[in-house]
Amino acid sequence: MERFRVHLWAKTDPFLVGALQHPPPAKFSMHYLRKMATYVRTRSGEGCYPRLCWSMWRHIACGKLQLVEDTAWLYFEGFHSLSERSAPRSLEWAEVVSSCSSVEEYERARSKLSVDTMQFLLFLYIQQINKVSLRTSLIGDEWPSPRPKSPAPDIAGQSSFHNKNWDDYSHYTFMQNHIPYLLELLLEPDQLTKSAQSSHSSLLSLEDAKAIGFLLEGSVDKYRTVHPFLDMAVWQPMHHASGYSKTSNTFSLQKLQAWIKDCLLVNPFGMSACIKSGRKLAWAHQVDGSNKRAKVACNTYKVPRSYRMVVMSQIYKQTLAKSSETLVDSRVKIHRCNESYIYLLSPLRSVTVEKCHNSTIILGPVQSSLHVQMCDNVKIINVCQRLSLLSTTNCTFHVLTPTRPLLFSGNQGVVFAPYHTYYPMLEDHMGQTGLATLPNYWDRPLSLAVDNSDQKVWKLISPREFTTFVVPFEMEGDTTEIPGGLPPAFLKSTVQREQKVQMWQKTVKEAGLTKEQRKQFQALVELKFNEWLKSTGNRHQLDSLVQPSDVSKQVAG
Repeated sequence: MERFRVHLWAKTDPFLVGALQHPPPAKFSMHYLRKMATYVRTRSGEGCYPRLCWSMWRHIACGKLQLVEDTAWLYFEGFHSLSERSAPRSLEWAEVVSSCSSVEEYERARSKLSVDTMQFLLFLYIQQINKVSLRTSLIGDEWPSPRPKSPAPDIAGQSSFHNKNWDDYSHYTFMQNHIPYLLELLLEPDQLTKSAQSSHSSLLSLEDAKAIGFLLEGSVDKYRTVHPFLDMAVWQPMHHASGYSKTSNTFSLQKLQAWIKDCLLVNPFGMSACIKSGRKLAWAHQVDGSNKRAKVACNTYKVPRSYRMVVMSQIYKQTLAKSSETLVDSRVKIHRCNESYIYLLSPLRSVTVEKCHNSTIILGPVQSSLHVQMCDNVKIINVCQRLSLLSTTNCTFHVLTPTRPLLFSGNQGVVFAPYHTYYPMLEDHMGQTGLATLPNYWDRPLSLAVDNSDQKVWKLISPREFTTFVVPFEMEGDTTEIPGGLPPAFLKSTVQREQKVQMWQKTVKEAGLTKEQRKQFQALVELKFNEWLKSTGNRHQLDSLVQPSDVSKQVAG
């Protein structure tokens, strides 16, 4: 039977992208979600089951779970984006929203959206992974609970992960501890009553068991081929172990639960595996005489495209530039980078920037989420589906995003600004990730800070302080301007600045300087420019771009 050995693991994206790095609402406990599960099943003809429409979720969330509508939409839209939308469908939705001329039209458009009801319940439940206090949890954990260390060190040599969304061992532990409750949410009301009496007699229908495929997948040939959860659960050699009855198309709840626990392991394509056995890359070149070496690892050479992962750490006083197939559709983590410039000019799946300081990061379009955590004095330039911030200080974000930027707790001095650059392949990359120029909510952040202390921690950049950004690399492509253009006030400020430069050039040209005077004037301008470069720290960036043979190869390679 060893040749039929099934291995199951938690999927990465539901936890990495789907679980907000923020304590979930109290009403997402098992007690209330079980009530919601019963409620939606008894209203199958009212847009509740097997598909849950937005209007019914709003009714449940706002009327029964006491959420505000913005929060209800945040979870609904987040799940819809994660599970329902391909890039073409995302572009279709963007076109629909941008064409709405009134609130009523927008509401009519939202009312047509629906999600898989059972999967959405599981999605709400796994928000518990970022629950702060286990003492008040209603989901069965002991308190205080043991805190097992991750089986693999992170790329910076630390022994544990602080970010559960990236920690595949946390995903594994969560599934091991909570699979009974996840399966219970999928039971029909009459089977739920039986489960309360004894799990031995409870049966889970084939259709409802399919929802677990949102969280689990696996392999029967030592990870060479990945299969959906349900395909393995109903596979003939597994019928006895998984408790599946072909006659009734049901699973024994007790056997299915035991089988999942027995087959579950840490994701073989997760962060731990990437760091342990991924290929170490040398994208960055060293400047300023630093002895520190950047640590960059990826698994793209050995896993299917949908499992790509890139981890970068300890990039110090360097410029890293890359645009290549290695990055396309990858989940990227940028960790502990300091005084550096990072250009990742490819379409990306998701990005986390953590514990970085005094750096500028320019990213290609991010299909799902860009999460920034515990960073100080970092500038990020990006087009993304969703931006979220946690415990950042004095950071600036030039973003184009169809959802409101999320401010979790602990942020200070956040500045939001319009997206202000381009590179030749940008519009093609936006199309690949399903991101359009409209709608664009860069200037409408949503604060989810628990104590509401983050109400005044952000501001919008002033047009007077605004300048455009130039990507300093030559690439093939058709994009020649900022997608969607600039907001009127910022465009006006940019035009006025360009006019001043032109007037200055005209004044110099018409000044009638002699050849010697022009040389003296040029030397004075260069002196002042170099002083400005040194005082602003931009000298480091220019110095790191002086090696075109290295940088051009790395950008295009």
